[in-house]
Amino acid sequence: MKDAALPVMLIVLGAAWLLNSLHWLPEIHWIWILGLAGAGLAILMLDGMTKSSIVAGPLLILAGLLSFLHQYYFLGWRFMIPVMLIAAGLLMLIARSPSIPESRNFNRRFERKPRDKDSHG
Repeated sequence: MKDAALPVMLIVLGAAWLLNSLHWLPEIHWIWILGLAGAGLAILMLDGMTKSSIVAGPLLILAGLLSFLHQYYFLGWRFMIPVMLIAAGLLMLIARSPSIPESRNFNRRFERKPRDKDSHG
């Protein structure tokens, strides 16, 4: 089920966004803020520290924070987009560290099994 967490979360977030765009949801701004930050936290908790989660998780949390600042303190897009770009670049550089694994399940799925010398026929 852990492998399905991200796709399910993306579907729920996309559906909520669509319903909000169609004005079928009540006018609650906290849905986006908590949804973005919650998705970021969920990625970090479910996937652990991996090269993709170290980028995606904090970026979603930052997007939630910037959404809050945009909605309540009128922070403009001209500040939000550069902050997201800088954060994405920094997180991608951090993800290049050899101490951060590709993924938690990568080694188990693609691990090469030793071949038996007698089975080559």
